[in-house]
Amino acid sequence: MSNLSLDFSSDFRPLAARMRPQTLDQYIGQQHILGPDKPLRKAILAGHCHSMILWGPPGTGKTTLAELMAHYCQAEVERLSAVTSGIKEIRAAIDKAKENSWRGVRTILFVDEVHRFNKSQQDVFLPHIEDGTITFIGATTENPSFELNNALLSRARVYLLKRLEEEDILAMIDQALTDSRGLNDATLTFAPGVKEALAKAVDGDGRKSLNYLELLADMAEANGAGERLIDSALLAAVVGEHVARFDKGGDHFFDLISAVHKSIRGSAPDAALYWYARMVSAGCDPLYIARRLLAIASEDVGNADPRAMQVALSAWDCFHRIGPAEGERAIAQAIVYLACAPKSNAVYTAWKAALNDAKNLPDFEVPPHLRNAPTKLMSDLGYGAEYRYAHDEAGAYAAGESYFPPELAGKHYYQPTDRGLEKQIAQKLDYLRELDKQSPRKRDN
Repeated sequence: MSNLSLDFSSDFRPLAARMRPQTLDQYIGQQHILGPDKPLRKAILAGHCHSMILWGPPGTGKTTLAELMAHYCQAEVERLSAVTSGIKEIRAAIDKAKENSWRGVRTILFVDEVHRFNKSQQDVFLPHIEDGTITFIGATTENPSFELNNALLSRARVYLLKRLEEEDILAMIDQALTDSRGLNDATLTFAPGVKEALAKAVDGDGRKSLNYLELLADMAEANGAGERLIDSALLAAVVGEHVARFDKGGDHFFDLISAVHKSIRGSAPDAALYWYARMVSAGCDPLYIARRLLAIASEDVGNADPRAMQVALSAWDCFHRIGPAEGERAIAQAIVYLACAPKSNAVYTAWKAALNDAKNLPDFEVPPHLRNAPTKLMSDLGYGAEYRYAHDEAGAYAAGESYFPPELAGKHYYQPTDRGLEKQIAQKLDYLRELDKQSPRKRDN
């Protein structure tokens, strides 16, 4: 059984392995459990270790924390992966721990992906945790309440590790760029904003940030001054970017459908009918236009007239039921309705803004009061605490409540227009926001 080691002399190892912290001072992130005055930090520095479950997303420092505990506790580490190990490997690790115990040496048994072990495999650890043969540290990305036995949970404290903040990722990158274990001699230069873009791209995964940094360093080419520039083009090549894909077709075809769409958006039913007729006369499948009408109903009419989507769906259904001739007329009817309907792109704009934030901002944690707590562990962590059930409130509205993560409190994506039904929607939202302002129970974000 191989032991975890803090030997950083092997130059061929990946950057993430070379930069694995040797001391707690080098460990970045998780200050909620490892801050200067936190009990876990004090225990580790004093050489006191206890069995625990480290629960958190990939790249948040679970394995590193286990290694540091072994270092400060002067313990040997037996490592298992629940992906590749079974009862045989577990018993071999326990036997090694017993040998260590006879020699007066502590053993930390680190189990990666512990949630993948079944109940009988988890049960094997229990007596050896009880008698002190091993200090058990399990790492998991899954909720231990659901994946681990209560017997194991009762013998190990659960620590929740969070996705690293962008500041943490930037600190990790800078550490790698200035440390002798890393890239301090690589003469790397970042174009403005690129380092920050890299920190955003990894979504709180420290290991991924170092892996990307190593690839960027390998691919960066030196300029005349000997500096190797990492710019946005190189970052996109390494990190990847979403590339829009379009069906093959001639420019003329897309010009025509664009004319249909823009005529409907511009409330010009006659022009929309003309361009539709041009497409059908040229042999275009009318159902292609019917599908586009559904998109237009959502994008350009929206909640100003929600019936527009129903009309577009009915036209599509009508074509299937009665065939091309009458079906083409049904689609024409839908085109006229959409062109004459009040217009709003408020939902379209709101969705784009929300999607942009979802893609480019960190994955903010769901606030505890919005989480369910089906298990005691989750309840102890504060899940569901202070949740206000709207139906129990006056008007079925919990005035002053917030349903955003604190970082986005007060954000408004949807801005209804003063046209059609949206005028009434806007009045309703204004009324609710006024209730929020006057509420004595505002949530403190």
